[in-house]
Amino acid sequence: MSVPEIMDYKGKKCFKIVSTAESSKFFSTFFKVQDRVESYMDTGGLYTLHFEKHLKEGKFRANRFVDFDQEKHIAVEGNDTMQVPHFVQDVLSAFYYIRTQNLEIGKSLFVDNHTDKKNYPLEVKVLRKEKIEVEAGTFECLVVEPILQSSAIFKQEGSLTVWLTNDHIKMPVLMKSKVVIGSIATELKEYHLGRIEE
Repeated sequence: MSVPEIMDYKGKKCFKIVSTAESSKFFSTFFKVQDRVESYMDTGGLYTLHFEKHLKEGKFRANRFVDFDQEKHIAVEGNDTMQVPHFVQDVLSAFYYIRTQNLEIGKSLFVDNHTDKKNYPLEVKVLRKEKIEVEAGTFECLVVEPILQSSAIFKQEGSLTVWLTNDHIKMPVLMKSKVVIGSIATELKEYHLGRIEE
């Protein structure tokens, strides 16, 4: 996961957010995974402007392109135009938006989400605090559980649990998920904190 650049999209300044998932060389001989998801998120309003999803998982293929007009409250995908809530998020921008919010243990946060031509309030449960050690270091974390209602960053089935640093950055350091082929754990190996140039 990365924010490689701040770019212009249709005259608006946005963060380009990228999430990729690839299977190892050994695992690819059985089931090859090459997923890429992109979100263009308005730097001022912190809402989505454009979303792309390219999934290659075994024989499964899916490609989606969605443009969001936040002033008209519509999402356009191919020939379909759908009404969306004010300041709606896509599934990837929602993840980054949630990191800017105050998270309280035992409470849920709800974010208006548009994914796979459907609108729904994405619920994120804040479960507990937990100290964990990964390759990138040892971190005090908040453990959260997004309740996903459709295929998201991966072609997902079941639960997703995320460990975020318990600070103002809320950096993801560990994710555990059930996917179509079983389960996966994604661990932070290294990180580089960026900054916004004025």
